[in-house]
Amino acid sequence: MVDVTSGAEPQPRVSRERVQFGRIIVVGGGCYGNYYVRQLGRAASAGAASWKELIVVDRDPACRVAMQKGEQPDGLRVECATWEEYFAKYLGAAAVNAEAIQCDAVVPSPLMPHLMAQWLLARARARWPNRAVSVEALGSRPDIPWQRAGDDGTHYVSFAEWMCPINCVEPLRCPATRGERTWSLPPALTQYVAEERAAGRQLEGPLVFHCAHRTHGVGMIDVRDVVSADTYIATRGDAGRAAFLVGTMSHCHGALQRLVIGD
Repeated sequence: MVDVTSGAEPQPRVSRERVQFGRIIVVGGGCYGNYYVRQLGRAASAGAASWKELIVVDRDPACRVAMQKGEQPDGLRVECATWEEYFAKYLGAAAVNAEAIQCDAVVPSPLMPHLMAQWLLARARARWPNRAVSVEALGSRPDIPWQRAGDDGTHYVSFAEWMCPINCVEPLRCPATRGERTWSLPPALTQYVAEERAAGRQLEGPLVFHCAHRTHGVGMIDVRDVVSADTYIATRGDAGRAAFLVGTMSHCHGALQRLVIGD
């Protein structure tokens, strides 16, 4: 979902039928990654999900997933690498063979850096070595209740002003407020970009990597959205100076960056 053009809440890519993937990449093999692998194993046993490969990326060869005793899901292997190293190689290959990753997905960790945006930044710098490519502060604050700017230029936002359950799947009825969930970040940020442009500030997108809950409480980002965002940035950047709002988000929480391609 590279450019959300409607104010309507996008429907999560969730199905009551079996969800089929090519490669599922779990970011981190610690407590979170181990939980996601266990849940995916349960989904497979229930006939709710299948995949060709299930890869856990962790720089520690003795991470919890690698050391787990007992039966493991089919196709599971641990890739020993830093997250940045792995995605530079994997997404770089995906960018030249987009058809091969149409059914691939990433399971993000709640504590990971803004990895997809970092890859887009690195790609832009490699593509235009003689142009200024940077992450700059947002032109204004989005109309979202909680937000905080990180030291690396990432702007964190959330509609939740309370502590959310760690395994929340963001249903239409919020388990914290016990009322209807009337908010969703993708359409909210579409509105934000429109307002920025109306105020005369250059901004395109949003380039959204929506972490939707697919099965058994596991949220995933479609790899094809990341590759499409890279293609979009390349096309617009070739035309001249451009700025993009890049966001990895669920309905409730998100990490944003304003990626600026100079003249």
